[in-house]
Amino acid sequence: MNFFSHRQTNLLRARAAAFALAASASAFAADYVDLRRIEPIDGDAAAGAQKAAVCFACHGPNGNAIVPTFPKLAGQRADYLYHRLDAFKHADPKDPYVAQLPMLAIVASLNDIDMRNLAAFFAAQAPIAAAPAVAAPAAAEGETIFKQGDPARGVPPCAGCHGADANGVAATDSRQYLAWPALRGQNAAYVISRLNNFRDNLPHSSSNDFIMHGVARTLDDGSIQAIAIWLASLSPQPAH
Repeated sequence: MNFFSHRQTNLLRARAAAFALAASASAFAADYVDLRRIEPIDGDAAAGAQKAAVCFACHGPNGNAIVPTFPKLAGQRADYLYHRLDAFKHADPKDPYVAQLPMLAIVASLNDIDMRNLAAFFAAQAPIAAAPAVAAPAAAEGETIFKQGDPARGVPPCAGCHGADANGVAATDSRQYLAWPALRGQNAAYVISRLNNFRDNLPHSSSNDFIMHGVARTLDDGSIQAIAIWLASLSPQPAH
């Protein structure tokens, strides 16, 4: 795997920051959570294990989803997981996007400490390889888009926010990256669904959502599939 120089990595982040600024006008006009200045969360993984059984039905044993339409949670960033749970907790049940998701019923019985503990538990679990994806030749295109973007079409590199190795940007660089997920080894079907939702301006509960709306609109169906296939082909590792 090729690694970026420090200069190249900074360039990717600068490009991602430009998209954040472009999205800010829309973001500030809506009721949303600003995830750019968050504090690191902490939780008790052992306590989270006591609440996690209900999650296994969709997300698999210890968060390694067997059904590829559900996201793998094992080894994911605790901060990302917590803020996703918090978004479901405070979602408007009348929102058509949210109403179709089973997460509303799951989070109804959780308090803030529960969500922090669950996030800590799943972050501490060892991720396993995603289900193998078909059409593997598309993975090469997906890797290029992820790492370099496509300037001709206005596509920014995904690596700017999700890390050059798709495993997240080190939290020591800036705390705003805590809320961006690691994508390495994630199920392809889930990534495709998520990017399609972003392209349709859904969801819309955080500053990160608004940034992803702008990014996803630059991607066609083939690019989305290629990125997802490449990510799923990577050996999973716990997030940075």
